Amino acid sequence: MGNPRRVRVARVYQDQEPADGERVLVDRLWPRGFRKDDPRVGRWLPNVAPSTELRQWYGHKPERFDDFVARYTAELQTPDGAAALDELRQLVRAGPVTLVTAARDVDRSQAAVLADLLSHQGG
Repeated sequence: MGNPRRVRVARVYQDQEPADGERVLVDRLWPRGFRKDDPRVGRWLPNVAPSTELRQWYGHKPERFDDFVARYTAELQTPDGAAALDELRQLVRAGPVTLVTAARDVDRSQAAVLADLLSHQGG
């Protein structure tokens, strides 16, 4: 039996795949060159993204990733962060979800952190 709560990550620039389920943009900023109805984006949840301050501090520098994960996880425990994460959990419970981001290094992005959290917390 397959895992109905499967969470995937991808770049928003990649074409949709049949296994994607619902695509959810987890970036604070809208990706350049995309219309609001572009199917590669799907649903947009900007409130689940890292704060502007954290995003700018991190700057996708690999040596800061572990600290980024800790700080981002703490942000997700604030009332606003928890509410946004709960909304995402509900989507995952409804079926497969692909978290999309404009970040070049998807494995060191907030999408990867969220996928890990959702996988370990059962959605």
